[in-house]
Amino acid sequence: MKLPSDKKTAHVQSVAKAMDILELLATEYRGLSLAEVSEKMGWPKTTVYGLLSTLREYEMVEQSPQNGRYSLGKRLFELGSAVARGWDVRQVALPYMRQINEKYGEMVQLGMEAGGQVLYVEKLDSKHMLRIVSEIGGRLPMHCTGLGKVLLAYKSYAEVKRILTSHGMKRMTRRTILTLPEMEKELANVRLKGYATDDREIMDALRCVAVPIKDQDGTVRYAVSVSGLSDSFGGAYLEEVLESLKDAGRKISEELGYRE
Repeated sequence: MKLPSDKKTAHVQSVAKAMDILELLATEYRGLSLAEVSEKMGWPKTTVYGLLSTLREYEMVEQSPQNGRYSLGKRLFELGSAVARGWDVRQVALPYMRQINEKYGEMVQLGMEAGGQVLYVEKLDSKHMLRIVSEIGGRLPMHCTGLGKVLLAYKSYAEVKRILTSHGMKRMTRRTILTLPEMEKELANVRLKGYATDDREIMDALRCVAVPIKDQDGTVRYAVSVSGLSDSFGGAYLEEVLESLKDAGRKISEELGYRE
């Protein structure tokens, strides 16, 4: 994240560099050596070593005794869990998500926009052996997911354009929407219907429906979805699940303070 020039004191730069290292390590599950971090960040090894040593003292970073590689520390998980516990939307949404998951056995997910992507806040797995790449704390593209479309639909055109231009619209399947004009039409339809669909757009075998969650100001900050296998998640059954999901979305919004 770039800071304004008047904010770039030596102290703030050190903190910013430490944050950049944490973000780098978050993308490398196997860990990185000192030399690899130095090369990827373009900083001297002495600078990187000092930052890693400090982060390790605070248990933000761990170093493998076997190969010396650095990876994220358990303290970050503890802090992240504390943040998650403080999110009212997660506490409010989970009972409704469980009702849908238990009734239909389908995957139910709660997400928000973060950095132009869908950040998965909560997830209840399918009871039908369906597994997809999303995970709590993970991120996926917005243009090809039901949650992403809902979150985009209630943003300004300028913000939608900025996000999709910045992250691109990668083809995930032959049904993925790939152009901004097509996405504009799709998002207008989402606003009209009050829900979004992902019809085999991120995975060939997956179909998903998603609805918005509104806060007390009427702002759509979150969305909740149900996903199922495309060969069974359709027709009257999908319509029934969608009605349950819409009802859950309304009730979650009301508990967050939203009023029509």
